[in-house]
Amino acid sequence: MRLLTLTGTGGVGKSRLALEAARRLAASRHDDDDDEEEQSLFTDGVAFVGLAPLSDASLVIATIAQSLGLREIEGRSAREALHSYLKEKRFLLVLDNLEHLLEVVPEVVALIEASPYLTVLATSRAPLRVRGEQEYPVGPLGVPDPQKAPVVEEVSSAAAVELFVERARSASPSFELTEANAAAVAAICWRLDGLPLALELAAARARFLGPTALLSRLDRAIEAGGGAARDLPERQRTMRATLDWSYDLLHVPERELFRRLSVFVGGWTLEAAEALGEGGEVEAEGAEGVIRAQEVLSLLGNLVEQSLVVAEAEADGSVRYGMLEPVRQYALEKLEHSGQAQEVRRRHAAFFLALVEEAGKALAGPDQGEWFDRLETEHDNLRAALLWSLEGDEPHIGLRLAAVLWRMWNARGYMQEGRGWLEKALSGTEDRPSPERATALNGAGALAYQQGDINSARGLFENSIEMGRALEDKLIVSKAMGNLASFMLGVNEFKQAKALFEQCLVMDRELGDRSRIAYSLGGLADVFYSLGDIDKGIEYYEQSLALHRELGDRRSIGITLNNLGELAQLQGDLEKAEDLYKQSMAVVREIDDRWLTVHVLMTMGSLAAIQNRQERAVRLLAAVDALRRKIEFEFQAHTLADYEQAVQRAREALAAERFEAAWQRGSTMSLEEAVRYAMGGDTPA
Repeated sequence: MRLLTLTGTGGVGKSRLALEAARRLAASRHDDDDDEEEQSLFTDGVAFVGLAPLSDASLVIATIAQSLGLREIEGRSAREALHSYLKEKRFLLVLDNLEHLLEVVPEVVALIEASPYLTVLATSRAPLRVRGEQEYPVGPLGVPDPQKAPVVEEVSSAAAVELFVERARSASPSFELTEANAAAVAAICWRLDGLPLALELAAARARFLGPTALLSRLDRAIEAGGGAARDLPERQRTMRATLDWSYDLLHVPERELFRRLSVFVGGWTLEAAEALGEGGEVEAEGAEGVIRAQEVLSLLGNLVEQSLVVAEAEADGSVRYGMLEPVRQYALEKLEHSGQAQEVRRRHAAFFLALVEEAGKALAGPDQGEWFDRLETEHDNLRAALLWSLEGDEPHIGLRLAAVLWRMWNARGYMQEGRGWLEKALSGTEDRPSPERATALNGAGALAYQQGDINSARGLFENSIEMGRALEDKLIVSKAMGNLASFMLGVNEFKQAKALFEQCLVMDRELGDRSRIAYSLGGLADVFYSLGDIDKGIEYYEQSLALHRELGDRRSIGITLNNLGELAQLQGDLEKAEDLYKQSMAVVREIDDRWLTVHVLMTMGSLAAIQNRQERAVRLLAAVDALRRKIEFEFQAHTLADYEQAVQRAREALAAERFEAAWQRGSTMSLEEAVRYAMGGDTPA
């Protein structure tokens, strides 16, 4: 089967089943004891892509590409990168929650047709209805046989009972399945039709309700219909009734917070919950519903205990919260019916605008890597805030968001999506000079340049410069002019690039902006390097590096150290070059910049070839070749020439068998293994 769709009602366990299948198949790739046929199924990888947070089908392909570690490059879209990467791979792609993004299904089919060894496992409430699809309806968990006596021995073997008991024990460690409560537990499982999510919600009440009391309250909720439409299938009405029952048991402030939390997409932090949860202009019915800031944590904890909110520990020790998608959709419906949705969404957008603008002040400083990570973690929430603002009455919020976020979109490879948001923000707001608009024009130019849209990039940079001058804002002018200068350098207009960087440096010094001064000095160093003036290049790079170090701009430190290493290599000081490359690698790995990591690996491989350490050179250069293909990374023309020259040098120095063996070993290294080897560690056997 090339396309298998798990179908079923919300809460039946489609996502959990798909996740477990992906986990086992991924594990089987590395398990020597597994069946040989199973091992050969997906030898190139397994990936699980959650699509529930997306509301725009146009973002699906880019999201899949991002999940596979692919990045957009000049002249190549996410779609092209994805097709190129999967074309010859034996790969399993799991697409979870596809039912609300059906417009993208033809794209998925096209991807399958173009990739002969690709298999897609999708989850959807309904079949996708395309050629080649195999539907697998996911049924509920097995319930006790109603024809047999509800005694522990008979009841305990049913999967629905196993889940209920497990979750009940989580809520109340003393809970046991006994002869006294077995009949009630069996009846709960019957009434809930074995639906996993409904069972979890009910079991969460075991903290204060015994099975008999739980059953009587559950029966009343279901018999009342739970407010669900009568033409819905029984299972959906049961799920709705269970959610209604859980919701009705909440205290008024808990209901209020539950509704508000539904606007978060992709999870939230405690800080974010407090921002939306605290009273303010949005209040529940009656004074009892007004939430004080100090109450949010307690109320949030109550929602977690009742299985309406999920809490997961992060690697840094913090906790991130979220809702299962059927629960979030239910809560969102309640919010819409309350008449409070617009105000809650406004507060959601305001919170993330404040977060983004705080990030904007730090993206060139020592914490830039952490801020890029944080913005990427909140990307689904940022998309939601952008969509609400740009399609509503407050497009200026979207413009302010996009004016900062372009730097994250650029650094983390969301060029196509980011450019789309910037274009929408610029077209949806009044065309008059403002700092946000000028900054957004500059960002749109940077992303256009990354995509190879040369004509658009130049025009956008020039428009940003013009608007900055109209605003008499030298900082805006310097930033856009610096990007235009880099553009000129990239198209070999060295004289114009030098003149623009020199103008930037004058403005930067007038402003006293050390970050911009460092950037302009580095730009001039690039010009001198390109013109062959090595001494001038080193002089300007060293001045730039000193400032970047004072400011803690790790990305710029890494780039500059690598550039200095290349110049030292040109001068024949190979020991100094190697030391600089290692320093550069250590810095770029701290901020998880994969593009720069591959570039530094390439310069280290090139150096090894010059040092006559040919097997080391081949392994590193082979790793670079494999890794850049994976992330669709392309070198500039002069860098590619250096790479090919290094490969040729090693090929000529080694016997064909030794070259091929070293190349094979290098091409199978992961990014982490290649870095460890480059820094002096062992390579895999």
